[in-house]
Amino acid sequence: MSVKIRLKRMGSKKRPFYRIVVADSRSPRDGRFIEKVGTYNPLVEPAEVKLEEESILNWLNNGAQPSDTVRNLLSNAGIMKKYHEAKFSKK
Repeated sequence: MSVKIRLKRMGSKKRPFYRIVVADSRSPRDGRFIEKVGTYNPLVEPAEVKLEEESILNWLNNGAQPSDTVRNLLSNAGIMKKYHEAKFSKK
């Protein structure tokens, strides 16, 4: 099973709000997911991002692949740097 960390669109028409979820790559965008690991609200200035860092790092270590947008959000929050350092500093 290929697992992705991606955005699930919520909110009403013209007022998007996103949940950052861990889901099977075969499930639909707004469909079934395994775990909610954060939120992203692009409508406020600056954009509001809330992340559960421990859970995200755990999923990344277990092989979950972030989508391009989620990878950018994680990089801006510094999580991808922590993941990279943890992965390559142990060797």
